[in-house]
Amino acid sequence: MKPGSRKPLRYRITGLAGWGILLLLAGTVAGCGGNAQPSADHSSSAKGSGTSVTLVVGAYSVAKDALQEIMPLFREEWKAKTGQDVKFQESYEASGTQARSIAGGFEADVAVLSMEGDMDKIVKAGFLRSDWKNDTDGGMITRSIVVMGTRPGNPLGIDDFDDLARPGVKVLYPNPKTSGGAQWDINALYGYGLKESEAKTGVKDPEYAKRFLKAVHRNIESMDKSGRASMAAFEYGVGDVIVTYENELLARIAQGVDYDVVTPSRTILIENPAAVVDVNADRHGVREAADAFVAFLHGEKAQEVFARHGFRPVRPEVEAKWRERFPQPKDLFDIHYLGGWEEVRKTLYSSRGVWYQVLAGI
Repeated sequence: MKPGSRKPLRYRITGLAGWGILLLLAGTVAGCGGNAQPSADHSSSAKGSGTSVTLVVGAYSVAKDALQEIMPLFREEWKAKTGQDVKFQESYEASGTQARSIAGGFEADVAVLSMEGDMDKIVKAGFLRSDWKNDTDGGMITRSIVVMGTRPGNPLGIDDFDDLARPGVKVLYPNPKTSGGAQWDINALYGYGLKESEAKTGVKDPEYAKRFLKAVHRNIESMDKSGRASMAAFEYGVGDVIVTYENELLARIAQGVDYDVVTPSRTILIENPAAVVDVNADRHGVREAADAFVAFLHGEKAQEVFARHGFRPVRPEVEAKWRERFPQPKDLFDIHYLGGWEEVRKTLYSSRGVWYQVLAGI
């Protein structure tokens, strides 16, 4: 199909499963600022005036507010630089759901997801090159940490992750089957257990960490499909404490919602990736604009927006400017402390992994 004849919302229909993806995505895609329209010209050329290009962005739900502020900035800069008008069509879902949609046929040109593991699903489906992490900042555009949010005044005196296992404390985090944010939450709690065991015995004890995770999960009040849905439930009145991204709480506080943020003594560094979905962008003839948009996400203007929305910047000069806003935990570990994503998927999230043993009460 010629570029000028296709629709901006791109998908491939393959049997009944493909139609299911179409029905799912039909309700989740919105234009940037509500103004996205079908593009008259999807040419990859950025030369000349009066041309336009439409980029389809598949993103995880937590990034929505920041991205919708960043997209007009990129549009303005790209227009001034090339004369080409960029329009966006956006789909926001839980990170795992979004990754499966792209891997299953949703033709996003750019993926902005919660974690490296979700990008790997797109790699395995053959749409994204395997060396995407060789890009700027290791392919990551934002950082955060896992923290806890409590009711105003912290009435239960929540001080650290071990308080989540106290009798009577009602805990919220999303479902790691659908939410990348939930996997970060579970990784943080499991890693906290490993760190505690290491502090007491000098070695990591996976059984200790599993028992700790089980103790916390016994207090679970709600597991929603995404970090945003989990936060909405908490603000509706469900639970006593929510385990979530620091940036989510800071963003809600900036919007006037009253939270107390509790930074655990030991927690995990979250890194959030973005990449051009190579096969789709090349097929659609939008590669030049897609590459430029991902590069823009690493730049100072976008990093400032991310920081205002509570994300820890990856750009050093922006990180230095905002450092006082982001407290440093006593012990901040990253995914490599748990063995890296491949090991985490096998140890925690495989069909016989620790997380599913916890769910089964084993």
